[in-house]
Amino acid sequence: MSDVVAGAVERLNAKMGGEGFDGTAKFVIEDEGAVMIDQSGAHAGDEPADVTLTASRETFEGMLNGEENATAAYMSGRLKVDGDMGAAMRLSGLLS
Repeated sequence: MSDVVAGAVERLNAKMGGEGFDGTAKFVIEDEGAVMIDQSGAHAGDEPADVTLTASRETFEGMLNGEENATAAYMSGRLKVDGDMGAAMRLSGLLS
């Protein structure tokens, strides 16, 4: 597991405050790996998910830091979404 993925897992779990996510989501961080989010929180992994979001390391970190708006990243093509768009929208609250 890359340091970027490990850091993302830690930061996402802190943002969720011990609460899980209703469904399954996968963040694919290009050239680094993937982070899964489900009812138990965030962890490194690459399992099937309801929704898969793919972005560069810079875009993903910007979303986690609050410097990048997920909707704007999607609209500009910096964030790709595959799967359940409703689940993706629920995740936007997690990232803000």
